[in-house]
Amino acid sequence: MRSRRGPWVVFVFVFAFLAWKLVEYHCFPDPRVYAQSQRQYWSRTPIIGNRGYIQDSKGNILALSTSVSSFFVDPKRWSPSSASSLIGLLPQNIIQKISGPLEGRYVRILRKSAPELGQKIIDLNLEGLYEEKEKKREYPNNALLSHVLGYCDFDENGQAGVELAWDSTLYEPPGHRILIRQTGGRSIAIGDERDYEKEPEISSVTLTIDLRIQYVIEKYLDETMKLHNAKWGAVLCMDPKTGAILSMASWPTFNPNNREEFSHPEKTLNNAVGRAYEPGSTFKPIFMGIAIEDGLVRTNETFQCQARLKVADGVITEAYKRAMGTLSTSQILIKSSNVGMAQIGIRSKPLDMYRSLLNWGFGKVGDIELKGVEKGLILSPGQWRGVVPANISIGQGLAVTPLQLITAMAAVVNGGEYVSPYIVQEARNSSGEIVYQGRKNMIRELLTPETCSWLRKTMRDTVIEGTGRQADTPFTELAVKTGTAQVAEKGKYVPGRYVASIVGFWPYENPKYLTLIVVGEPRNGKYYGGEVAGPALKKIVEGMADLESFDNGKKL
Repeated sequence: MRSRRGPWVVFVFVFAFLAWKLVEYHCFPDPRVYAQSQRQYWSRTPIIGNRGYIQDSKGNILALSTSVSSFFVDPKRWSPSSASSLIGLLPQNIIQKISGPLEGRYVRILRKSAPELGQKIIDLNLEGLYEEKEKKREYPNNALLSHVLGYCDFDENGQAGVELAWDSTLYEPPGHRILIRQTGGRSIAIGDERDYEKEPEISSVTLTIDLRIQYVIEKYLDETMKLHNAKWGAVLCMDPKTGAILSMASWPTFNPNNREEFSHPEKTLNNAVGRAYEPGSTFKPIFMGIAIEDGLVRTNETFQCQARLKVADGVITEAYKRAMGTLSTSQILIKSSNVGMAQIGIRSKPLDMYRSLLNWGFGKVGDIELKGVEKGLILSPGQWRGVVPANISIGQGLAVTPLQLITAMAAVVNGGEYVSPYIVQEARNSSGEIVYQGRKNMIRELLTPETCSWLRKTMRDTVIEGTGRQADTPFTELAVKTGTAQVAEKGKYVPGRYVASIVGFWPYENPKYLTLIVVGEPRNGKYYGGEVAGPALKKIVEGMADLESFDNGKKL
């Protein structure tokens, strides 16, 4: 007898198979199918993350990111005929692009528009054209402090200065905006218009810079550069006791809000840390301090200083090409005698002096929280032959950066301590945690207090009776050392090319400020440090005195 269950068994089996396939396709779809279906209903659009702000020591904002509008079209909803409505608002090449067929679902047409332009585009209310919020880096003070702050690329990544050195602290990873497509085809954003997978707090970097001092210094640096038609310049102001940088300026300058200026390296180079030059006579107090500590010279010696001195294979001459007669050790610095310094220089032992200069920070990358810091150049001891030791004693034959020189001079001013320079006071991450604090870092003692006191006295006398008289001011007791160095090219000094400089500290009895001014290649006739940089230092000192008077007035 035939079984009646045969057809039903087949039916149940087929039904079960179809049911399983329905469950499989609906509940456990192929990932590729799932991804394709989801793109029909929602999409993830990248949004630039937050970038922290930079402020000065008084809380003045120096760099911040603001919300701006970018625009894209959805080709499925966009009508090419609508492109004509955007003529005059978008570049012609973009108009041509969106006037024809487009592929995909996302075609970006404009990034980070100006507010006025963005509003005009929004007001058109064109179907298939959508706005998205992004961040744009802005510098409220334009060119002020631009070399220290640096700049970012179009995607908010740091490219120079503090922006680059502290990029990992300032920059937050990008998030995504989620767009849902309605039944009519129009896309809407889920949640807040700045929707992120994680909404972070804002990180920050606080500098040791005082923006008011920076303004004074940049004002008179610019004035000096233009007056003397100089090629480049730099100014640094430091607290000599702690190493905190109160101001750092470079010239020529640039505006980080104008991206077109980034292509000019002569503008974006930070001369204060990134340019090496021969310092000339501003180096003499440092060499003299080393010589005194090493017993190469006594402070009560005298020297016969003729107009020129033959040294081995070279000749050392006085700046004004005339004999200075009998000079004491202190007068060599006060009158800036090259011949006198050369007589001390030839007493040095190359290896010992080389090691001493390394201990003073020369020939090394400066320890500061910035990128692009140069290390300068010091000849190896084996090359200290012939006239080289004499040349180095007068600040020629070696290359230093302004940062190296002012850091070394701080040891003379503060009593002999070599302290690391720092420009970041504090850094906080997006959780509000302090990840870095700048503070005094004493590396080693270089001079005895007695030697420092003697050197400071000679620098004060330089203002009263020496080469620094044009920097003298009635507002405070200022002490300085001037410098005039020749510029070398391809191993030879070029006639008519000089670097004029001055370094000074004040008040003399209790120094609070140490400032170095370097004027590279003045071309209007004057080139001596005292006559080019001296008046600039005087104006800076008096401008800063006005600031202190204002502060004292507020406290009363």
